[in-house]
Amino acid sequence: MPVGCPAADPCSDAPPIMILGAGIAGLVAAHELELLGHRVEVLEGSGRVGGRIFTHRFGAGGSGPLVELGAMRVPGDHRYTLDYIARLGLSGKLRPFRTLFSEPRAYHATSRGFVRLGQAARILVEDFRAELADSRYREETVLFGAWLTAMGNAIGPAGFRERGFTAELLDAVDRVDLAPFVVGADRDRVDLHAFFAAHPGARAGCGGRLARFVDDVLSETSPDLVRLEGGMDQLVQALVSRLRSPVRLGCEVVGLEVCGERVLVQVRTGDRVVTRSCPGVLCTLPFSVLRRIRLRNLSRAKVEAIRGMTYWPATKVAFHCREAFWTRDGISGGASFSGGRVRQTYYVPAECDPAQGAVLLASYTLGEEAESFGRMPAEDRHESVLREVGRMHPELLEPGMVIGAASMAWGHHWWSSGAAVSQWELDDAGRAEERLRAASPENGLYFAGDHCSANPAWIDGAIRSAVDAARQIHLDSRARTAVSV
Repeated sequence: MPVGCPAADPCSDAPPIMILGAGIAGLVAAHELELLGHRVEVLEGSGRVGGRIFTHRFGAGGSGPLVELGAMRVPGDHRYTLDYIARLGLSGKLRPFRTLFSEPRAYHATSRGFVRLGQAARILVEDFRAELADSRYREETVLFGAWLTAMGNAIGPAGFRERGFTAELLDAVDRVDLAPFVVGADRDRVDLHAFFAAHPGARAGCGGRLARFVDDVLSETSPDLVRLEGGMDQLVQALVSRLRSPVRLGCEVVGLEVCGERVLVQVRTGDRVVTRSCPGVLCTLPFSVLRRIRLRNLSRAKVEAIRGMTYWPATKVAFHCREAFWTRDGISGGASFSGGRVRQTYYVPAECDPAQGAVLLASYTLGEEAESFGRMPAEDRHESVLREVGRMHPELLEPGMVIGAASMAWGHHWWSSGAAVSQWELDDAGRAEERLRAASPENGLYFAGDHCSANPAWIDGAIRSAVDAARQIHLDSRARTAVSV
């Protein structure tokens, strides 16, 4: 059964629903509710739809190469996202997304400077062994730990990459025959994805709080990641084109009040604030935004959930280059671990005439580094990244090589105030409790978004949460109608 199938038949007397936020969760919910017979109105405070799906196109009129300043990839097992891509007729545009650790000619920052990924194993093993307090592990176990640590350092924010992985994990791995997972011409790589697929219980050795981090490391370095050729915003535009209901931009929600079964929504449009009374409201705003809104008559548990949710900042900086100079260096795609403050550098696939140049996603950061770049004015941010990445790719510093720049600091963006929810500090029980408190409705006020899902920070979490919320709204409205008859 397709994941978006309605839970019940549409009904002609379904009440109208106001949806707050025109990100992917709000748009999916609007589509699902329309299928169920509801009239819907979507309010978006900013001047564009899509939320944290944000495709930027360089060149006059956006005719040049593109870069994803927001969501840029979909794991192969995210069935809600892939189902929606299929329903919207976009499956033919799915292409592999080459990520970190996929290109042997890419660079990797080590204690001895930048080295080619294909030649990094010896240094990574030496560095990892130097940090080990115990020398009893087999060579294959040390190799495993070295590559897992390298991936964790490349993916994680400072607070996590400094912790290392637990001795319990290495002890568990040391009891497993790793020979089938040691790969490469020189037998100096470990296929971590194949290992954890074959031994899913091994992640328990990471400890409850690090297990989710390991999951994310594996997801973000998976060989099964895909992208949408032509831009991720095609998913957004295809959804909008299928809506019968209006999507109103420039409508900022400044207050919410639960009044029995109705919800009062205060909306600012320009200099004017109006109050709307609605029988049902679905709020898809991030809690980082919601907590600056005036809230009345919400339960203490909901207010605590809104105030207590932790968001990571993320910052991306992209350069429009005269040419894809990295191909002369033997790099055909994927990403380098550039280390320092810039962390990750992606070689964006070319989708237009080479005469229009190419795009380097020079820096993708989370946490402290993202916050540091986010506080800078855009020009200073771009210059700082240019200088740092220029040490790895001196071609960037050639006169005329960089012909444009664009960036997004999601932690300082008014309409997001963060990139995604961080649950790495929580164990499984803590994550489940936070998700339940985030998603629970307050009478006629419902909630959806990736922060209300088991898959935060991914499009899939936002879509699944929206589908679930739409079904719940519809079932509740039918129950109320039946009682009133």
